[in-house]
Amino acid sequence: MPTIASDWDARSAPSLMLNLVTRDVKTILTPNATQKNTLIVAGVYILVIAILWHVPYVNYVLYPFKLLTVGLHEMSHAFAGVLTCARIHSIELDPDEGGATTMSGGISWITLPAGYLGSGFWGACLIACGFDTSASKIATLVLAAFFLITLWWARKNWLSWVLILGMSGLIVLFWFVGQGVALRYLVLFIGVMSCMYVLWDVVDDTIARKVNASDAYQFSKICGCFPSQVWGVIWLLIAFVFFGLGIVVGLAAFKDTAAEQKQDDIIKTGGSNNAMVLLPSLAFLFVSSIVVPVWSNLVGI
Repeated sequence: MPTIASDWDARSAPSLMLNLVTRDVKTILTPNATQKNTLIVAGVYILVIAILWHVPYVNYVLYPFKLLTVGLHEMSHAFAGVLTCARIHSIELDPDEGGATTMSGGISWITLPAGYLGSGFWGACLIACGFDTSASKIATLVLAAFFLITLWWARKNWLSWVLILGMSGLIVLFWFVGQGVALRYLVLFIGVMSCMYVLWDVVDDTIARKVNASDAYQFSKICGCFPSQVWGVIWLLIAFVFFGLGIVVGLAAFKDTAAEQKQDDIIKTGGSNNAMVLLPSLAFLFVSSIVVPVWSNLVGI
């Protein structure tokens, strides 16, 4: 009898483990009330962005956020260039919602797809952080650091100055609205916007029509394996995977309710004393975004 029991246990162990893992995954990924609200808001963002994107005059509401996503795109090119030992000469944003990163050296088959894939990756990270107030605040501090680096490379482009300073002011304002709740939804919106940008730009530049100056076209000339349309579809699928992973990570990592998030907020901004403690740090980031580029221009860097 003991031998039969042990044999039964050995045979049933894999199925038991599978049931436990399935149950745990289901528990982790089942949204609570706060997460359901976040998912609903993200869905509304997708719908609103899709409607406003191509509507004349009304689409000006999205204009600064479109430029921000273009900035994330170009920043991703630049970071990939740095990682592959390229020298970054400049980043430029165009009023017509275009951008360009000028570099020498690096590995082209890494730097070229980094724009779209980077936009999808950063968007997914911001979507995940948009599920939690503390994570959103940390995300904006990281964004502030990225703003400084990008502004260094784009210090001669006036539109980059206006965009980054405007977004910095908006982030500082939203930081103190509703104890950071407004900031959480702003971070979520920027994340959704960045992912949506990948969708529309890839479709517009590679699938719907072939643009010879597009990243996908240049990449197809280097690799020679597939035409630019195929590479556009591949990058689009990867961006969708990033988007899904952003939601999954948000559901799995940030299970606190809205009340628990306020209680566990690592950077509280609800009271005047807390605000007075935090303001110098935010002011430093804001002022640095002006001082660093001005200094670099004065010394001729």
